[in-house]
Amino acid sequence: VQLQASGGGLVKAGGSLRLACRASGIAFDDYAMGFFRQAPGKERELVAAISWSGGSTMYADSAKGRFTISRENAKRTVYLQMDSLKPEDTAVYYCAGSRRIYAILKGDYDYWGQGTLVTVSS
Repeated sequence: VQLQASGGGLVKAGGSLRLACRASGIAFDDYAMGFFRQAPGKERELVAAISWSGGSTMYADSAKGRFTISRENAKRTVYLQMDSLKPEDTAVYYCAGSRRIYAILKGDYDYWGQGTLVTVSS
């Protein structure tokens, strides 16, 4: 199983980035997907989650109105569009997959990607 995240980088506050996470080795259509982040010295936290069908999504309060999670099952890929970025969004972002139809708890995720660093400068 591999979850390959890409799209991180350095951006100025107010800018945008789009993360992508491509899955291999799993029946992607059957998996809920999520993006988590971990800033230095902090716990890993859920940013956004999407159900296996894409019909249900949820966002952390910090992401609401600025981030959008989506998926293309035909491409085995989940995306996180991040707009109006703030310095406090700086973190390593991880994608994760869950065998559940929909998952919002870290412990419900079965597979994790390697992480991609997002740095937002002020």
